[in-house]
Amino acid sequence: MISPIIPDKLKIGDTIALVSPSAGLAPFAMHRIDSAVSFFKDQGFKVKIAKNALQNAGYVSATAKERAKDLNEVFADPKVKCVMTTIGGNHSNQILPFIDWITIKNNPKIFIGYSDITVLHSAIFAQTGLQTYYGPCAMTQFGENPKVFDYTWENFKRVLFAGPAEKKIEVKPSEFFCEDTSLDWFKREDLIRPRKIEKNGGWAWWREGRAEGRIAGGCVPSINHLLGTKYWNDPRGSVFFIDIPEGASYDLGLAVSEADSCLADLANAGVFDDIAGLVVGRPYRYSEEESKKLREIIIGYAQNKDYPILANVNIGHVDPIITLPYGAPAVLDSEAGRFSFEH
Repeated sequence: MISPIIPDKLKIGDTIALVSPSAGLAPFAMHRIDSAVSFFKDQGFKVKIAKNALQNAGYVSATAKERAKDLNEVFADPKVKCVMTTIGGNHSNQILPFIDWITIKNNPKIFIGYSDITVLHSAIFAQTGLQTYYGPCAMTQFGENPKVFDYTWENFKRVLFAGPAEKKIEVKPSEFFCEDTSLDWFKREDLIRPRKIEKNGGWAWWREGRAEGRIAGGCVPSINHLLGTKYWNDPRGSVFFIDIPEGASYDLGLAVSEADSCLADLANAGVFDDIAGLVVGRPYRYSEEESKKLREIIIGYAQNKDYPILANVNIGHVDPIITLPYGAPAVLDSEAGRFSFEH
């Protein structure tokens, strides 16, 4: 994996642009957008909202060309320093043919989001070499009531803010996690009370060992959209991460059978053969039994290898979450209980 182009860090007064390259949920939960915008302004940032970011056209925000145009325009805007997605979805792949890769390469800036945004992370890196960030979205994290979780915000700042920064970041488990889906955004029930939290039992080393490699990976099944395309990044030698999302509804995680099918795609593509280490995010709303089955599946696909496997990490579809820089050098070390990366 080549060394990435690193965008400039964020400074107070910079402009953050919001885009919706996939799902069009913003108009149905505008209070989440309003909360995110207010939060950033309170921190001293300016906010720009792309033309179609607050639109809805069924299961997407706008046409593929319109969504791509939004992305092209905010990257071309010299005032914008950070491009943040409002939410994920399942259709970022539609906009790939219409993205202006030259504009993105010539105007490197922070690009952040998770879930289906995996598609854009991989494509941007493959086409331009720009480092992007798997991390919080505007609606899901920064629209939280009463505010974004401190763990999410502190990890965001550690990676993306300018100033005397740590060159090496040691990732630590959060003290709690939150999977409360009982509050319906679209009925504004999330404004009634904060979501319930649960004590975090910490990480689980599914296999011990030590590994070094650049960060790659993403959300299944989104990452599977890229297999065999020019937007796929060769994960050989990487510290590869997997994020397991919601399933048929927000109350359910991705069915274990579907997760298994997605992981089989990655196994058939040779992903589990030549990576240096594997990081598994806490799967969305999995029971103890489902988590146990997922462990068996993943170890099965990696059974002839000896690299370390770290699970239950605060990545993607659980709150609070870390911010991961694609292409950054990372270390897994079970003996030291360490997951770290340089940025």
